[in-house]
Amino acid sequence: MRRTIVSVLTMGLLAAGSVLAAPVAQAAPAAPAAPAPPPVAWGACQSPALQQARAQCGFVTVPLDYAKPTGTTIQIAVSRVRHTVPESRYQGVMLVNPGGPGGPGLGLSRLGASVPKGAGAAYDWIGFDPRGVGTSKPALSCDPDYGGYNRPDYQPENGAEKAWLPKTKAYAAACKAKGGKLLENLRTEDTVRDMDRIRQALGQKQINFYGFSYGTFLGQVYGTMFPDKVRRMVLDGVLDSRDWWYKANLNQDVAFEKNIQVFFDWVAKYDSVYHLGDSGDAVEKRFYDEREKLRKAPAGGKIGSSEWTDIFLRAGYNVGEWPATAQAFVAGAIKQDSAALKAAYDAAGSPTDDNNYAVYLATQCTDAPFPTSFTTWKADNARVDKLAPFETWGNAWYNAPCLSWPVKPGPAPKVDGTKVAGGPLLISETNDGATPYAGALNARKLFPNSRLIEGVGGTTHSSSLSGVACTDNKIADYLATGKLPARVAGNRSDAQCEPLQPPDPTKPAAPGGS
Repeated sequence: MRRTIVSVLTMGLLAAGSVLAAPVAQAAPAAPAAPAPPPVAWGACQSPALQQARAQCGFVTVPLDYAKPTGTTIQIAVSRVRHTVPESRYQGVMLVNPGGPGGPGLGLSRLGASVPKGAGAAYDWIGFDPRGVGTSKPALSCDPDYGGYNRPDYQPENGAEKAWLPKTKAYAAACKAKGGKLLENLRTEDTVRDMDRIRQALGQKQINFYGFSYGTFLGQVYGTMFPDKVRRMVLDGVLDSRDWWYKANLNQDVAFEKNIQVFFDWVAKYDSVYHLGDSGDAVEKRFYDEREKLRKAPAGGKIGSSEWTDIFLRAGYNVGEWPATAQAFVAGAIKQDSAALKAAYDAAGSPTDDNNYAVYLATQCTDAPFPTSFTTWKADNARVDKLAPFETWGNAWYNAPCLSWPVKPGPAPKVDGTKVAGGPLLISETNDGATPYAGALNARKLFPNSRLIEGVGGTTHSSSLSGVACTDNKIADYLATGKLPARVAGNRSDAQCEPLQPPDPTKPAAPGGS
């Protein structure tokens, strides 16, 4: 899902139009069986955080191309934090994915400690860097400096098309030159098959799975392809499997517009702190005025209008990001502090490391067809931009390398959860911008044994295990006993909880907070 050009992922712990009709198929035919992977040779982890958690690290060998199971292999980096309960209470392995596509997940083996009531202690928590990502081998990088500073303005009226179309085409060409055969094997289904190889390498008959954001796609497709291998599954920030991926990105734009307006209202509420305007409209005007100034004269020669927009996007993801985003607003609009603005932009991720972004594109561009004519993109985004000017064109250019991606896309798999028993437990806040709530309702239909917890009225993406007891205790009960909320009739959530609450900047931040 679209983040900034220096993509990062947010989770609790740490429209429609002339869309090209993609041929929709059932999940891809089963690939020939690959030889069983050897057990993981566990050893020490390099990460200090994983060392502190007493995690073990290793690799799982998987086929590069599952259609050629005895051919070239690659290695998936995995980590494990083992269960601490007696063997009689052991509940198996819990794979975790943070989203993306392209998000590194090796560190998420630490997630079990965040589950209330000690319910995480009964599992072996398995983090992994998906194929092409992080410490998995090989890792994909096309142009490390692509997400650098003072990039072209996003808006068409400011010459974006002339600047961005060649730039995105060149990035796709760089991926073709550097990606090799890996670039041809980065579809969602490839990662799902890797997950099942991890299961085999761990000697397990079934897996448990906790997926955030894009990780919910992995969970939905895993449940389709390997329904008998699913034990328990938590999917937080649920993507809509009807919208692979072009339409999903347009839907995001509308949702983020609503959320940034909520953020501007919050800034106005605390005008005594930020002095950026005492109404949401005034704060919004200040945002766009400052964007125009930075377009003409980038702060420190680095933070222009595109970087400015990207800094604010994180406020559309998580209310916990609001204070830091507001402080960046102050740094730019009042203090004229270019160093602070650069730090805020850099906080989104490394502008000189495109690994996550490269894998993001390699997955999205090949999971399902995108429109191949920029005329279609231009018309669709121009229409949405009239309703949602904050993010529409930034999102469009972020995904535009798909226009000229060098690998032929496959048909999107059709999700079918009818054979998955005992879940999944679905979680979504009502106004999630990255994965609009309709996706959770759709998954609830597709998985008839699922239950949906709604953070009513909230705007945070993937907010579970962030301290909202109503939600987190239900997760703990499910992981401990398999207990799910009662399923209710109709197209609605089964349980309602309060959402993650915005911070109060007039009060001291909690330890470890913003």
